Amino acid sequence: MSHGPSASGGALVAAPPHGHHHDEPHEPVFVGEARTQLDTILSRYPTKQAALLPALWMLQDARGWVSDKGIEEIAALLAITPAYIKGVVSFYTMYHQHPVGRHFIQVCTTTPCNVCGAEDVVKSFLEHTGCGDLGLTSADGRFTVIEVECLGACGFATPVMINNDFIESVTPESVPRILAELK
Repeated sequence: MSHGPSASGGALVAAPPHGHHHDEPHEPVFVGEARTQLDTILSRYPTKQAALLPALWMLQDARGWVSDKGIEEIAALLAITPAYIKGVVSFYTMYHQHPVGRHFIQVCTTTPCNVCGAEDVVKSFLEHTGCGDLGLTSADGRFTVIEVECLGACGFATPVMINNDFIESVTPESVPRILAELK
C-alpha cells in the first residue's frame, strides 16, 4: 500500500499498482452461515460456475474488496480457475480489486452527464471527501471516489452511486449535504 499527500495535508491510501498483491492474511469467508448461504445459492443454478457473481458479491460484502486469496477460496469452492475469476473481477467495475473507503462513490462522467457538469461534481466530491484524486481513499478510510461509465440515468444528470444507493441530479452544491447524511 502506498501513501501520498492530500490537499489537506493528510495521508491518502492509494490503490496498489497494477499487479501488486496485498500480503494480508486471509481468513476463509465461506464458513458457517456464509457457507450455508453459498450452498443455497448453488442449489439455484445448474452449474457451480453460474454462482460466481453472487459468490464474489458475498466475498466483497464480507471483506470490502476481492483479494487474490478470496479469489483462490472461491476457485476451490466453485471448481473454476483463479485466472478465470480474476478476468471476471477485472471486467466488472462493481468489484473492488483493492481496499476502498467505507463509502465507495461512483460518479457518472459519460458524455451526457459531462455536458451537464459531471466534472464539477467529481471535483466537489474530491474536495469535500479529502480524497485528493480519483481512486484514492481518504486518510480516515471513509471515502473513495471514482468516475464510471454510464449509470443508466442520462435524464437525471449527474447520477451518483454511493455503495448501493443511487442518487439522481447531483450538483457540486449538493455534495456537502449528501456527504453529511452518510454515517
